[in-house]
Amino acid sequence: MIDLQRNKQDSSDNLTQHVKSISNISSDDSNLERLNRWSCAVSLFQERPITGWGPGTYQFVYAPFQKSDLKTTISTNNADGGNAHSEYLGPLAEQGVMGGVLVLLLIWWASIVGFRLWNNLKNKEERNLAVSIYLGLMTYFIHGVLNNYLDTDKASAPFWGFLALLVVLDIESRNKTLPKATA
Repeated sequence: MIDLQRNKQDSSDNLTQHVKSISNISSDDSNLERLNRWSCAVSLFQERPITGWGPGTYQFVYAPFQKSDLKTTISTNNADGGNAHSEYLGPLAEQGVMGGVLVLLLIWWASIVGFRLWNNLKNKEERNLAVSIYLGLMTYFIHGVLNNYLDTDKASAPFWGFLALLVVLDIESRNKTLPKATA
């Protein structure tokens, strides 16, 4: 049993091999399983588009929605883990339309604040910090198309921390531009 669980594929130092692996959707089980999970998330959303299936329920309800032609050697029917592998499809499946809308609103809001800080901050260091934080968030949002980690504390802490830093920088920036009240 242990032999079946060992990964036979070592990571390569060759960038070309990594790129080929990423785009391999014909024989790479990890990539094929991602397609399976995405298909399940879409089917779950179609089944309950308004309410979704409930927060955190994807791993428990997706198994019956797997299509036999998309199953892989790493597919499971045991409700023993896994997610939709997308920060966008997961909320759609679990919270319905509102989940998807909230994710898009979060991206929109972060972009509004990020660009406002970029335009309004005069201090070069503060501006560079704000742009770096914003770009870090956008990197995560782009990566969120292919995977999701917000249910993992080690990955979600920097994400929510970056959003909090944008809020703090925005509040400080606005306080600097407000006229001082006289008593």
